[in-house]
Amino acid sequence: MLARLAELPLLVVLLGLCGAISLVPALYALGANDHQHARDFLYSALILLVLTVMLGIATAAYTPRDPARSHLAALVLAYAVLPFALALPLTEALPDTTLTNAWFEMISAFTTTGASAYDPERLADSVHLWRATVGWFGGFLILLAAYAILAPLNLGGTEVSSGRPPGRSGIGSAQVGRSVDPGQRLTRFALMLFPAYAALTVLLWCGLLILGERGISALLHAMGTLSTSGITGRTAFQASGAGVAGELLVFLCFAFALTRRALPGIRLTENRRPLLQDPELRLAALIILAVTLILFLRHWFVAGQADLTPTGQAFSSLWGILFTVASFLTTTGYVSADWQSASLWSGIGTHGLILLGLAIIGGGTATTAGGVKLLRVYALLRHGERELEKIIHPSSIGRGGSEARRLRREGAQFAWVFFMLFATSIAAVLALLLLVGVDFEPALVLAIASLTTTGQLADVGGAQPILYGDLASPVKVILGIAMVVGRLETLALLVLVLPGRGRR
Repeated sequence: MLARLAELPLLVVLLGLCGAISLVPALYALGANDHQHARDFLYSALILLVLTVMLGIATAAYTPRDPARSHLAALVLAYAVLPFALALPLTEALPDTTLTNAWFEMISAFTTTGASAYDPERLADSVHLWRATVGWFGGFLILLAAYAILAPLNLGGTEVSSGRPPGRSGIGSAQVGRSVDPGQRLTRFALMLFPAYAALTVLLWCGLLILGERGISALLHAMGTLSTSGITGRTAFQASGAGVAGELLVFLCFAFALTRRALPGIRLTENRRPLLQDPELRLAALIILAVTLILFLRHWFVAGQADLTPTGQAFSSLWGILFTVASFLTTTGYVSADWQSASLWSGIGTHGLILLGLAIIGGGTATTAGGVKLLRVYALLRHGERELEKIIHPSSIGRGGSEARRLRREGAQFAWVFFMLFATSIAAVLALLLLVGVDFEPALVLAIASLTTTGQLADVGGAQPILYGDLASPVKVILGIAMVVGRLETLALLVLVLPGRGRR
């Protein structure tokens, strides 16, 4: 059965999975005696499954000339087509909504951005569960694509460690074994990644339940954490009943968005070294601790100058800063309940520009996090360190072996190219938003939020919160396209457009 599925076009399989996951909110609504929403999701699931069967029969004999590039093209088409299919249950559950809002909601969830155009109180729990399920499915899809589609083409950050040009066919270092058939590789990685991804979600859900959070709210937050979508329901994350213990549990799960080596069940060549020697994890720890310490000392100094007693809120302020900094570095976007403690304690706030910078850096490669990615930043830092060393000792030889030298030279070059493309994308989206009438500061926040897939930046990134529901339809269309560009990365789109780059 799995072998037959591997032979079908990827887009058809993904459409069938969209129909299958529509049954999740249908079953929940049925159990909650919400029969109207149960019918909406059930009928939508049947429509999508019937459409999948028809397309599967029509394309069963299709054989692409270049399977690797065909899967990359199918991945891009999935982000262009599937949000419309995913919007079908939402339009049924919300008859008074517009197609633009439904599409924006689904593309935001599917790209793990987590932005919402609806008031949380307006949506039923089953609809919130649908948003979280789509985000969770989108997180698994990008995780699977990173290993089975992007890595063989030296994309998604693999080009930094391999030193090979992006788009050239070849098995990346993240691959487990070698498989000629991309369809079989997809199936193998799906069977390898899904049990770990699902098990971690269930474990976090159970942990939040034990710590006192409500059932559906705990499930939404567990899905939002593992997928880094940051999707929540009627109860905001900072208002959940799990308290600091629940935030600590979520904080530990941020490790899966900082390094791919933390995910169990994946056999990588880098796993021969201790986890604490992973460059992405070490850089993330350095960034989190440095930013947390700077912000905390800033509040401490102001509180001391004002003759305030800092001991009462010092710990809660420190924890709130630490958790929120890690959350936005992983592009999850959850805010700690103690994030405002520092402002109340010292009397000054924390500018959202810091959170914007953290989201731009992003999480680890081959994870569900967005942003530039830590490995690219690490390569640029190592290159800069080596250049400074050569200024002092021009005849010195770089240390670390061939792998480190490749990272500092070719890897840093590819990282710089991607960073320039990312900066250009921010400028392009910003210009488009300005053209449709958005002010500069909100436009900058929205551009970074969409390209880094951190939709929660709209709430905390600017001087005033930005409501997605108040935005005009052209603005939502621009942001939706930017979310896809940020999720797939500009290099992957260029490789698909430029001819011949995927062949050796």
